[in-house]
Amino acid sequence: MAKRIIVIGANAAGVEAASAARKKDRTAEIILITQEKTAGYSRCGLPFVIGGQISSFNDLIVYPPAYFQMLKLTLKNETKVTAINTKEKTVTTADKAGSTETLPYDSLVIATGADAFMPPIKGREKQGILSLRSLEDGEKILQAVQNGAKSAVIMGAGLIGLETGVALIERGLKVTVVEMLPQILPQMLDADMAKLVQEHLQEKGMCILTSKTVEEFLGNDKVTAIMAGGERMEADLFISAFGVRANTKLAVDAGIPLGETRAIKTNARMETDVKDVYAIGDCAESLNLITHKPTCAQLGTIAVRQGKVAGKNAAGDYSLFTGVLASAVTRLFDVEAGVTGLTEAAAARAKIEVVTGVISSKTKADYYPTAKPIKVKLVVEKESQRIVGAQIIGGEEVTQRINALSFAIQKEMTVRELAKADTAYAPPLCETWEPMVLAAEMVLMKLR
Repeated sequence: MAKRIIVIGANAAGVEAASAARKKDRTAEIILITQEKTAGYSRCGLPFVIGGQISSFNDLIVYPPAYFQMLKLTLKNETKVTAINTKEKTVTTADKAGSTETLPYDSLVIATGADAFMPPIKGREKQGILSLRSLEDGEKILQAVQNGAKSAVIMGAGLIGLETGVALIERGLKVTVVEMLPQILPQMLDADMAKLVQEHLQEKGMCILTSKTVEEFLGNDKVTAIMAGGERMEADLFISAFGVRANTKLAVDAGIPLGETRAIKTNARMETDVKDVYAIGDCAESLNLITHKPTCAQLGTIAVRQGKVAGKNAAGDYSLFTGVLASAVTRLFDVEAGVTGLTEAAAARAKIEVVTGVISSKTKADYYPTAKPIKVKLVVEKESQRIVGAQIIGGEEVTQRINALSFAIQKEMTVRELAKADTAYAPPLCETWEPMVLAAEMVLMKLR
């Protein structure tokens, strides 16, 4: 009898899992269940539709209905999984019409993602607080802009908050970003590197207020202002970008254990502590490749890699997920920012003693007319001299340098080895001395 694989969630992780399962098992019945109206779209692209670089939210649909038909995947849209029974090996669903169904499974993949987080702020039940997590969220924000919103307050200066802020400025809005911590991009960059990005954003007209906590949402039924750091701020649009939390309710109700990070605990096969049940993407825990401690780095790149591993295993193959460095990049106006591995702050939290090297250089020969500035920071474990992290801020060419340093960390390269790297040069493309190599030499000077 054909095996039945059920995947809860049909975005990056879920669709990748179903596709990988189908490649392994041509006969299995594979069912994807999602609460959303649209499956298989890119969440990462939402700010760029709001900003106008991408013309329509429909352009973000990576997997159209024809894809699911081609791979013989059964897709149940606008359907909620209400319960998982791991003893009976069933899931119970309810569709938008209220019809319920109980489906047995042989393998189950949980890809329930994460939900926008709202701290317990006074007045948070009021209407008019938007977040950016789904296509519908994006449509609401864009609709508000098209309805004439002139100003926005964004609460949170992480990646989504800043990318949304840039998008709204590009639409002509006056944008204020309020961040509780003393710096922007606190998960991604150290304070010295974040300062460069903040200065660039402020030059472009973004008002950034750090070390300010949102204390209250003001207004009758609808929010018209907030109190933050004792100051009243009015706006037409209020966007919650406080971060996200793993959506683990189904797992918890089913008795599937969570890990240290409060995401679903998994092993290297992305299997939970319950046999034949896997968890992937923003709701799942995995290991940090450097600290070997559990982490829940909620990135699309990680979601698809975990999905591929879990999908293969759910279909009877054997595949392992080695762990994460949480490499990430973004572009904010004319500046690119990237990270891989540990920041200096994360290394300190993990009790790893590090030495850092920072260099400011150019992306092309200094005399070349279109050369742009670039700054590279390397984080190196003092004892072993291994590279454990890197951050780069520049006008261009950040992504592939971050990727190269990600390879270096995964291969446990030492800073001494990086300093001897054989790199390419041409005036319109790069400097004679590669900035990554110069940063390595700065570390070596400190180690001497």
